[in-house]
Amino acid sequence: MEKTIGHHTQGSHEERKRALLRDGEFYRTGVAHARAQIKHAARPEVMLHSVIDHATWALRTRADALLKPTGTSISVIAPYALTVLGFIRKRKLGKPALGAAVILGALGWYLQRKRAQQVAY
Repeated sequence: MEKTIGHHTQGSHEERKRALLRDGEFYRTGVAHARAQIKHAARPEVMLHSVIDHATWALRTRADALLKPTGTSISVIAPYALTVLGFIRKRKLGKPALGAAVILGALGWYLQRKRAQQVAY
């Protein structure tokens, strides 16, 4: 039989105590986990990996924004681009491909500038 203390029973005090101890254990586990995460995130290789991830995400977002008017995205173009890059590497055509990319980039810049001047007038 349970003892009655005031309006609480002895059993409810034990249940409350167990619940508080369980909550305390969860809290301590959470603190230990957070400390381990902070310690892991502070390692140089993890920080470098995080920086590379953020930079990659920023570049992809920018490239997707540039490609949006064409109705395509990086995820659509990537398999084709990787195939072309593999071909260029196998045939050792790096310098000619870089030269062609520079020429195409300059041509695109020139055409865009010319179009912008025509719209201005």
